Amino acid sequence: MANITAAEVNKLRKSTGAGMMDCKNALVEAEGDFEKAVEILRKKGQKVAAKRADRESSEGAVIAKVNADTNKGVIVSLNCETDFVAKNDGFVALAEGIAELALNFDSKEALLDAAYNGMKVADKLIEQTGVIGEKIEIGDFRILEAPFVGSYIHAGNKIATLVGLSANVDGADVAAKDVAMQAAAMNPVALDEQGVDQSVIDKEIEIAKEQLRAEGKPEAMLDNIAKGKLNRFFKDNTLVNQDFIKDSKQSVAQYVKSVNGDLTVTAFERVALA
Repeated sequence: MANITAAEVNKLRKSTGAGMMDCKNALVEAEGDFEKAVEILRKKGQKVAAKRADRESSEGAVIAKVNADTNKGVIVSLNCETDFVAKNDGFVALAEGIAELALNFDSKEALLDAAYNGMKVADKLIEQTGVIGEKIEIGDFRILEAPFVGSYIHAGNKIATLVGLSANVDGADVAAKDVAMQAAAMNPVALDEQGVDQSVIDKEIEIAKEQLRAEGKPEAMLDNIAKGKLNRFFKDNTLVNQDFIKDSKQSVAQYVKSVNGDLTVTAFERVALA
């Protein structure tokens, strides 16, 4: 039997995140071969992943990152099964690392195939499934590009948002963060009226008409009144038309223009875990 030192066990633990006994057992089985021990732990992860493939991974950490040029941002959700794991520092650090790496890619598939600490991201997730004992996977992967991109992560890593602005001007960083916080808190359905799906509009008009009929309003008046209610829906549910949460006397669009007269919000992304 190979003589396994504490330093070797610690090196494997730092590399994989596995527990001390799991690392020692893997090194013993591998007769001290570090790479073989890593492979043993990975195979353990594959077995656990196969057993837990049908489990629901609705917990996790949602991380938003923006590149150094502030013109591209990503949101990545690293999902797991329990809130206990989601709050673990090591799990959050893994989510942060994968999100940082994601800035270099334009699809989840490319990210999963990318190298992360000596192995593919997909393999790292399998390895960590074995280490943690829960299904670990990347859920959402969003990209936003704009002349200026800002981000916000709500406390607890359950909600993350990105906001794109039309120009990188003085105050853009503060404005983008404020609007990103707005999107996190108010959960708009779209950027503006043009971004609302027609099926949603049709549904809102029909709901309004049913309410008006129940109130006894004449059929001939329904269309006009329903349009007024639809405008209210747009105001409450589209980002740029919402009342700004820090100053309800102005809309989000008006707030952004107060920072710079030519500045507009061009896009946003929001990812939340239930």
